[in-house]
Amino acid sequence: MAEEGNSQDDAVAEIEKKIIEAFEVFDQGGDKTVSIRDIGSIVRSLGCFPTEAEIHELLANVEKEEPTGYIHLEKFLSVITKVLLDRSYQPIPEDVLLHAFEALDENKCGYITKEELVKYMTGEGEPFTEEEMEDMLSTALDPETNTLHYRDYILKLIVE
Repeated sequence: MAEEGNSQDDAVAEIEKKIIEAFEVFDQGGDKTVSIRDIGSIVRSLGCFPTEAEIHELLANVEKEEPTGYIHLEKFLSVITKVLLDRSYQPIPEDVLLHAFEALDENKCGYITKEELVKYMTGEGEPFTEEEMEDMLSTALDPETNTLHYRDYILKLIVE
């Protein structure tokens, strides 16, 4: 029975290590705090895909006292460890992503132009910020053709 507890402890330790590493990327001052604006990026870098509303709910759980605009690693670690252990905020299945991109590809050519992508991502649903748009475009677009070949891009999005 003790072995099972150790494997659970090992899993938690491994998850906590990943969380700390992701957190430290955004900890500019090295003081174990990050801006609340970075929490969504940290959570997504850990393979979770929450909505903005879910991010706000997560922040409310972390920031129970007076909101300061910054989150301390110690408070974040316990909340996000539970999120990862519970497998909250799972990614959208590959076939659903493909169907969504195909719906945007009016000419059925296998790609979406930069202009079309920007129009969709900033004008529909929950709009991307300019910074989020720049980050996505730098990752998603083929630099030679300035288009998004969505079948290739979906492979980058899939988290094992």
